[in-house]
Amino acid sequence: MAMCARLCGVGQSGGCRRRQQRKGAGNDPELEDEEEEDEVRIEAGEAAVTPRRPHSLLLLPPEILVEIFSLLPGTELGGLAQVCSKFRQILTTDTIWKRRCRQEYGVCENLRKLEVTGVSCHDVYVKLLHQYRHILGLWQPDIGPYGGLLNVVVDGLFIIGWMYLPPHDPHVDEAMRMKPVFRIHLMERKDATVECMYGHKGPHNSQIQIVKKDEFSTKCLQTDYHRMSGGRQEEFRTWLREDLGRTLEDIFHEHMQELILMKFIYICQYDNCLTYRRIYHPPSHPEDLLNPGFFKGTYGSHGLEIVMLSFHGTIAKVTKITGDPNVPAGQQTVEVDLTRPVQLPDVEHLRNFDEMSRLILDVQAQIHREQRQTDNEEDDGRGAGPDKAEPAQQPAPLLRPPNEDANGADDDGDGGEQKPPNVQSFVLPAGVMARNEEYPRSCKMCFYGTGLIAGHGFSSPERTPGLFILFDEDRFGFIWLELKSFSLYSRMRDRFQQSEAPSLEAFEEMLQNMQSWTT
Repeated sequence: MAMCARLCGVGQSGGCRRRQQRKGAGNDPELEDEEEEDEVRIEAGEAAVTPRRPHSLLLLPPEILVEIFSLLPGTELGGLAQVCSKFRQILTTDTIWKRRCRQEYGVCENLRKLEVTGVSCHDVYVKLLHQYRHILGLWQPDIGPYGGLLNVVVDGLFIIGWMYLPPHDPHVDEAMRMKPVFRIHLMERKDATVECMYGHKGPHNSQIQIVKKDEFSTKCLQTDYHRMSGGRQEEFRTWLREDLGRTLEDIFHEHMQELILMKFIYICQYDNCLTYRRIYHPPSHPEDLLNPGFFKGTYGSHGLEIVMLSFHGTIAKVTKITGDPNVPAGQQTVEVDLTRPVQLPDVEHLRNFDEMSRLILDVQAQIHREQRQTDNEEDDGRGAGPDKAEPAQQPAPLLRPPNEDANGADDDGDGGEQKPPNVQSFVLPAGVMARNEEYPRSCKMCFYGTGLIAGHGFSSPERTPGLFILFDEDRFGFIWLELKSFSLYSRMRDRFQQSEAPSLEAFEEMLQNMQSWTT
């Protein structure tokens, strides 16, 4: 209580502080008026009564004010500096802004080295972090059908835009490659500097413009830094090799149209304004089959691409973050019906493609029968009354592997040979094409699903049946029945900050918008 009395400026300690304040700061009219009002109340016998208005924070010592101000959001401190000259003076203390940089933006660098350049923590917060806070997070570049994944992060005393590139084909389990696209830094007291990181001649001038909410653009101001001695042909080959992990010879004969499109996109990407649109990390729920997130997967002749797995009740969606000329980025490449589990046969029968195909087509036929029955009942205006046959019931969603309770315990209880719970042998049927043979030989669960296929330029798109295979928490696969092709997906283990959707509705809206960005 004594400490509270001293901080609030009441009681005996408060009186001493007022007398000291009167001697040392008698030139503050506002403080003198406040003290006179208190003395009048005391003379009137109101000493034991709580003052009708609290005493000013100006009575607190500066070190306590520094501690209080350090706890406030940085966005509130600007208005606080307008209150009085004392607050404004205290807010020049770098300790306050160092804490704001660390807690709000994760800056863990030793900020003392800023003193060499004369830049303060206040400058870093106001002119760099706060000014460019709107571009932190995940973004998809508008690069034709190819899309991409850009992560803008605070990296030391820089803000850097890292472009994620898939590992070189066909090593789907390898870590992603990362390439800096631009960086922003503050090395002097003037405004922050934006630099383009393309090319092989080092950082050079660029600019960033906030187009609208959740959209920004970059433009290089020194495109001569992108030039190579071998001309555009060498630049294009380098871009194919480093950014896409492909060579000119790999795609020249089979994909002439794709080659022309890629070269056009390359020229636009390097020499013109490039636009980025915000995307979010998919939200997770306790009942999800596995943790949602970003995965890298194989796509036949198109190599490796980045996809996003998200759950929507009894439906799982796989959305392309990067794409190809057939199915562009932003499209829903796979949809899984979690109410339609598929029990695989033994390995010997699974090797037979016709056997696996029959299993999938049987599920598809059942879905069509149920849909026709529902449509007929709607046309006839009939309901499921007590004297009428009820429509076929949808299977209950199966969001956990069979024989596994909520705690992961095996309830098989057969007392036979001990095997890992919920694991069955898996092998690709004969004739199914795979980018590589390094896929898991066991899986947990399988479900009916559909995959999106299309001709060049996303012509004649259609959804065709397939099999979704859950291998483990970090890998899943999909067999495209019509294409007789297998795609393997492996989780990206990167941690993405400031990528959460503000709401489930915002995430759903983003998914809908993504499909229109690249078509």
